[in-house]
Amino acid sequence: MSIYTFIQGATLALLAQAAIGQQVALNGVLGTKALLIVDGSAPKSVAPGETHQGVKVVSASGDSAVVEVKGQRVNLRVGDAPASVGTKANGAAGTRIVLPVGSGGHFMSAGKINGREVNFMVDTGATMVALAVADAERIGLNYKSGQAMQANTANGVSQAWHVKLGSVRIGDVEVRDVDAAVVPQGMPFVLLGNSFLNRFKMQRDAGQMTLERRY
Repeated sequence: MSIYTFIQGATLALLAQAAIGQQVALNGVLGTKALLIVDGSAPKSVAPGETHQGVKVVSASGDSAVVEVKGQRVNLRVGDAPASVGTKANGAAGTRIVLPVGSGGHFMSAGKINGREVNFMVDTGATMVALAVADAERIGLNYKSGQAMQANTANGVSQAWHVKLGSVRIGDVEVRDVDAAVVPQGMPFVLLGNSFLNRFKMQRDAGQMTLERRY
C-alpha cells in the first residue's frame, strides 16, 4: 500500500445530502460571495441569501463561509477537511457517493469509522483501508488485538496489524466488516483502499469520482 505525504491546499468541504449524497466544496471567497462547487460542477459565485442547487449561502468573508442545507448550517473554510451535514440522523441507506477532485488530483472526503470522525483519501493502489496508529488510538480501535502483518510502505516494509472495521461510512452510505491495516507511520488521512472500494462500481468523469454500491 502507498503512504502519501500531506497535501497542501485541499479545497474540499463535503456536505452529504440524504439519499443522493450531495457534495459541496468551498473553493474560495470573492469579497462577500462564496465560490461553491456543487456535485463536481463548475465553481459558482453565490452571494449571501442566494441558493445554488439547494445550498444557501448565509455569509462569507476571509477564507470561510456559512452555508445552509435543509435547515442545517455548517461553517466551511478553504483548505479545511470535509464536513458532513444534511443527512438523516441515523440513516445509512444510501447507495451512491460522489467525490469531487481535490488539490493535487486526489479524491478526499470526511467520513466515519465505527461511528468516529475521520478524513479519507481514496487510494486505488491500497489493498485495504489503511490508517495510522495515531488515528486508530483516537477512534478507540483495539488494533493490537488484530493479526500482525507486514506492510509495504513508501519507507519500506514495516509491522502493521490486520483488523476488521465494524463500519465505514461516507455520508449516508455505510459498509460493514471492512478489512483494514493499522500502520505505525503517521498519515494525514485514512487511505480508502480496495477493501472498501471493491464494494462499489467506480466511475471517473469530469473531475469527480462516483461510487455506486454493488449488490
